[in-house]
This record gives sequence, structure tokens and C-alpha cells, in this order.
Amino acid sequence: MNRILFRPYTSLLALALVFALGVVGNLNLLAQSRRQPPSTTEKKNKRPDPNQKSEEPLPPDIIGKPQEAETVKVTTNLVNVDAVVYNKKTKQIVTGLKRENFAIFEDGEQREITNFDTPDAPITVAMVVEYSKLSETLGSYGSGGFDPGIYEVIKPAALFLSQFIKPQDYVSVIAYDMRPTPLTDFTNDPSRIQQVVSLLLRNSPAFSESNLYDALKLTLVGGRGDAVVLDNAKERTADYSGMVAVPSNRRRAVLLIASGLDTFSKINMDQARKIVQNAGIPIYIIGTGQLFVKKYGDLMDPSQGTNIRGIPIDRMTFLQADNTMKTFARESGGAYYPVTFEGELPQVLGSINALLRNQYSLGFKPGDKHDGKAHKLVVKVDVDGDGKYDDKDYIVQSRQVYNAPKD
Repeated sequence: MNRILFRPYTSLLALALVFALGVVGNLNLLAQSRRQPPSTTEKKNKRPDPNQKSEEPLPPDIIGKPQEAETVKVTTNLVNVDAVVYNKKTKQIVTGLKRENFAIFEDGEQREITNFDTPDAPITVAMVVEYSKLSETLGSYGSGGFDPGIYEVIKPAALFLSQFIKPQDYVSVIAYDMRPTPLTDFTNDPSRIQQVVSLLLRNSPAFSESNLYDALKLTLVGGRGDAVVLDNAKERTADYSGMVAVPSNRRRAVLLIASGLDTFSKINMDQARKIVQNAGIPIYIIGTGQLFVKKYGDLMDPSQGTNIRGIPIDRMTFLQADNTMKTFARESGGAYYPVTFEGELPQVLGSINALLRNQYSLGFKPGDKHDGKAHKLVVKVDVDGDGKYDDKDYIVQSRQVYNAPKD
């Protein structure tokens, strides 16, 4: 059976129900347009055929052979790069571009773009939510006790699930504290999404640890983790193959809602960073705990390692957490949004949704490299097709590094 990740709220149940009703109302509007879940005679979690031309591909499977962090490599002779182009001044996203509008440079040398897809494929999103007593405490102090502290991470998750997942999209949700726990595998079933939101609202975190790096490892490259909560499996654990196993004919991304603090992960920052670089999957991050830092930052100890009951109270820890989030977002080709107030969420989620749905998929062959080193990637764009790169007027948001395999 699954471990107990949550403990029930009692005094806050009324507030949770009020918020849940608003989310459920939005989810029910989508129910009529969603396809029904597979029948019981169909193989559970059947992996879609990458060559399938159906308008409604089956959900990709996250259960399979795990890949260890130390062996995350480019094992095929193709490097995939997702890119979003937008105007530097207006921030307006550029659409309608073709292969000849792009150029990819590896360590300063231009490579031929052998694969190109326009932003018309459905999206497959893994949502990773920090669900620990640490994030609950930061949210509670940040709101001055007016809202349950855990609402700071639940609200953006519920809004995204209810308003931005379309019938052809798929989403999985992973909550983490001392270790990551999948709440649901990939689904576009409104009732399943509703169950996830209700589960988060009905419960409270059970542990103070917040192991971000371990959660990203399981999400991106897989491993052995807790069985899916909503499946009510008899086995306590299961193997997950991670987002890298999702077919490349779908737009892939990770939505991370977290403070950036890591307390006790089995892997370190360098290993997590290498996993992010190699996966080549954009990570869009909503940073929490920002109001807490702005309210109490001047009162914090400037040195590192100071804490009370496991809660960091030093500025250096929060500065490092912020830098970690920026690094993961930048090197993966995603974006980082440090959210201070709840009113910012609609605009932030709208921006993330726009970026998700306007990713150009590029691919190139890096050659026979087996040096095990990191190689810098730069994508340039010629919007008007005049033969000159438009670096001054446009920004190309894409992954910045890939690591070649080592013999």
C-alpha cells in the first residue's frame, strides 16, 4: 500500500471546500469534451505508438525500466531542442516560422537541423508540487495566517489543472516532501484531475523534508518510487521511466511549483543539474515562499545553515534556492516566475501556457562524440528571412547544454 503522505485538515475543511467547489465547477465544464478513459479490457497505461496518426493518442506510460541519474546520456545520434521565439520589447510570441528561419550552434559551430516540427502537437506535462511542512510553514507566515500555508502551492496547481489542460493534453501530478509520490499517472480525464485537487485540499503535509532534487530525478528520468496514490495499488512501490520516455512527437514540459529549497536529497545539486541538462525537457517554475522572504528577509541571519525546527531563517539559503530555480529554468529552456501575491497567478499561468503551446521542436545530429563533456547550445532565428540573425530584436528560449555520452 502507499505510504501516508498526508494528514487530514479539520479546522480548515470549510475553506478547502469553498475553494474546491470553484475548481470542480471549471473541471465539469471540460468533462463533456474529454474522451472517456480506457475500458477495463484495454491494457492499462498502454504506451502510444510514436507513428500513430490518431487525433487522440493514448496516454504515455510512466511505468517501466528506470534510468539512473549517473547514466543519463544522449544515447541516440540526435539532440532535440525545443525553442520559443518572442519579441524582446513586446514579449509577443512569434508564430508561423519554418525550418529555414532557425540555426543551431554547438560550441560555436553551426549544425544542420535534421528534424523540425511546428507547435501544433498536444502537450504532455508533469506537474511537480512541493507538498511538505516546510512549504506549508513558509506559506502560513507569508500570508500572516489568513490562509492555510499549503494553499500557496495548491492554488496554482488547481488553477492550471482546471483551466489550461485541453482535451488532447495529458498531465501527471507528483507531490514531494521527503520523497516524491505520484498522485496520478498521465491523464486527461476531468474526474481524475478533480480527484487530485480534492486529495491535495483534504490533506496536509506529513514531513518537514523537502527533497527537490530527488523529485526532479524521478520526474525526468525515472527510478523506483511510491506507487500511484489514486491507483490504490497493493504494491507499495513501482518503477517509473520518467518524462524522457514520453514519445518526442508530443510537446513535453515540467511544471514545478516549489520554493527551491532542498533539505535532504540523495543526489546533490550538480547531479540534479546534469539530469536537467540531459533530459532536454523545458521546466517552467512557479517560485513559492517569495512573500515570506520579502516580509522577513531583513530579519534573517545572513550566514548559512541557521534554522529553527528545520525551517531555514538565513538569507543565504533562500538566495541559493532562488539561484537553483533560475538555473534549472534557464538551462532546460523553460522559465522561472517568482510569485509574491496570489493575484499574479492568472497572468503567470497564462504566460506558461502560451510558452508551452508555441514550442518549435528542432533536432540535429551531434556527430560521433563520446567525450562525456557538456556542450553549449545556441539557437538563433532569422524572423524576416533576410539572411541575418535577429538577435537584437528577438529572444530564443531553448535548452543551453547537452552532455555527450562517455565510452
